[in-house]
Amino acid sequence: MESPKGPSPRLNTITIHNETLDPHPFEPTHVTRSDHVFQSSSALEILRETIRILRYNLSGFMAIGAVLICPVSAVLLSNVLVDESVVKRLAVRMLLVAKSSGLPLGSFVEHSVRKFSETAVSTVMCFPLYVTLLLISKAAVVYTVDCTYSRKTFDSSKFYVIMRKIWRRIVKTYLLMCTVIIGCLTLFLVLLAGVSSVLSVIGFSPDLIAYTAVVTGLLFSVFFANAVIICDLSMVISVLEDVSGSEALLRSSVLIRGQTQVGLMIFLGSTIGMAFIEGLFEHRVKTLSYGDGSSRIWEGPLLVIMYSFVVLIDFMMSAVFFFSCKSYSLENASNIECQSVLEALAVTPAAASEAQ
Repeated sequence: MESPKGPSPRLNTITIHNETLDPHPFEPTHVTRSDHVFQSSSALEILRETIRILRYNLSGFMAIGAVLICPVSAVLLSNVLVDESVVKRLAVRMLLVAKSSGLPLGSFVEHSVRKFSETAVSTVMCFPLYVTLLLISKAAVVYTVDCTYSRKTFDSSKFYVIMRKIWRRIVKTYLLMCTVIIGCLTLFLVLLAGVSSVLSVIGFSPDLIAYTAVVTGLLFSVFFANAVIICDLSMVISVLEDVSGSEALLRSSVLIRGQTQVGLMIFLGSTIGMAFIEGLFEHRVKTLSYGDGSSRIWEGPLLVIMYSFVVLIDFMMSAVFFFSCKSYSLENASNIECQSVLEALAVTPAAASEAQ
């Protein structure tokens, strides 16, 4: 992958140790300090910085998206690995549990159960792709962002050496992240069934039970979003720092303090974008609702590319958000060296001894 020459992009508001950098992000500069940490106050600034980084190393990020993210997006959107009979059986069992707990089986509940069942089966079937291609793509995006901030070009051979060193720890962190998310969803389902059962036994009306379930779902969504943000940031930490598993989660929960609202806005924007494209794919490609279906030939690949681009931007914003959180927690620190976080991993012991 090629990286364009020139200085790395920066936000106009970046300040490091009371030293304000040039407000023109693509003009030459003689600053010798690292500017790969910065502090932002909103998700919009994170997005602007992400676009600047994307413009700076467009070919590299597009190659990552085309080679690593697009195949996963195509399989995920098309549900080619999903067995509809399994989805129907799971949905029927969940509807029986919902009915026994007192929830009114309206169209909204049936649609939600159906969608949840499809997502669960799809996640299980696509897990091998998630733990390979998607993890490699996320690590590649984080590495490229780090190289961009360090004013270094993407080196595929060096990235291969780095991946061999960090592969185990990012897989360990990813498996723990999956466990946390599954635990949160299980807790929500048990809590929802328990609350509905108690209200049904007391004698509340089905409408009131449904209202309580909606409120419970809204409250849980905030908690779940925070959990996903912490888990997502822990993945970036496991790539950039020598920590993994529970240590990465703990580091993430500490690092995100004071920046939770920004993380929630990033999560909300990414979720809405992905859900919108998934809905378009469902309506325009899977379901033949108009014409003779000939437009599927170009609409399907186009929506896959759009979905992959949203995933790419989400990965990039997660990496930029990490540097923002790190700068927020270290804004009074000093003596920051202009060196890539990951460059040291690619140095062999012999080269290190020669340097000494």
